[in-house]
Amino acid sequence: MNWDDPTDAAPDPERLVGSAADREDQAVEAALRPKDLGEFIGQEKVRVQLDLVLRAARARGATADHVLLSGAPGLGKTTLSMIIAAEMGAPIRITSGPAIQHAGDLAAILSSLQEGEVLFLDEIHRMSRPAEEMLYMAMEDFRVDVIVGKGPGATAIPLELPPFTLVGATTRAGLLPPPLRDRFGFTAHMEFYEPAELERVIHRSATLLDLEIDAEGAAEIAGRSRGTPRIANRLLRRVRDYAQVKADGHITRDIAGAALAVYEVDGRGLDRLDRAVLEALLKLFGGGPVGLSTLSVAVGEERETVEEVAEPFLVREGLLARTPRGRVATPAAWAHLGLTPPQERTGASGQQDLFGS
Repeated sequence: MNWDDPTDAAPDPERLVGSAADREDQAVEAALRPKDLGEFIGQEKVRVQLDLVLRAARARGATADHVLLSGAPGLGKTTLSMIIAAEMGAPIRITSGPAIQHAGDLAAILSSLQEGEVLFLDEIHRMSRPAEEMLYMAMEDFRVDVIVGKGPGATAIPLELPPFTLVGATTRAGLLPPPLRDRFGFTAHMEFYEPAELERVIHRSATLLDLEIDAEGAAEIAGRSRGTPRIANRLLRRVRDYAQVKADGHITRDIAGAALAVYEVDGRGLDRLDRAVLEALLKLFGGGPVGLSTLSVAVGEERETVEEVAEPFLVREGLLARTPRGRVATPAAWAHLGLTPPQERTGASGQQDLFGS
């Protein structure tokens, strides 16, 4: 996939429940980020497996195998890359796939690495193809061929690289070419967090931010955080603001609920855009099926915004279904918005007929 592939929809910086990190998120995450695997909350299987990989590498006195981390934004891929470097006692270099437009860009980075250094390559699936092909040899043989000159007089000069660990992160593992994916010694998929895990994340962040929050307040925020620690921390900061202005600074369930109501984040984590999609689908089109383009026009958003930003969460929550005939609302969507499905679309069993049969 090319680095400027238009299918990667740009994140909406105004969405409180968006999973992309803005500058404020990056600054706060740096302060809240755990420093070792023992502090890292959630992703139990990944932590256990990664701990074995790192312990074995340290016992051998070798660099760790290359690591590929996949999963949705905000689940901790960057944090784990920094923990890998800390556990190995090595420096870390951070860059991203879109920043590497030419093979020469990658060669410059690789040639400046120190022995044992960790190179974190975010959104690795968006790296340019020439750089991808150079990376194959660098990962396997710790060597790159630098082309000097042009045309018939061009020559390839082999450049030896010190052993290093590449940590690749991607939100779309399926777009990585097999030759690149196969060169990673350890691959892990980051899962969405359970509410109980997010409560632990919120309590830890509240302690670091010197906030008072009770168990019910943390549970209220966790239930609206879409299974994503980054969103949980962002909601916590907005609730903090409300508690400091409207209350005594102590966060309870009522304070958290009132604060998130101000920011239009409902009990299931849906925001204005999510509800606009559902309301259009239910009120204008009777629950569907309706085409994506028509639905996008109805909510006044670009097709890519609806498909890439709103739909994934709605589908994961079981509120919307993608069918060959178009988008269809599920019974849970009618119930969530407090609406009654049209009688003609209700089958003998009393459940909504998603396919109109």
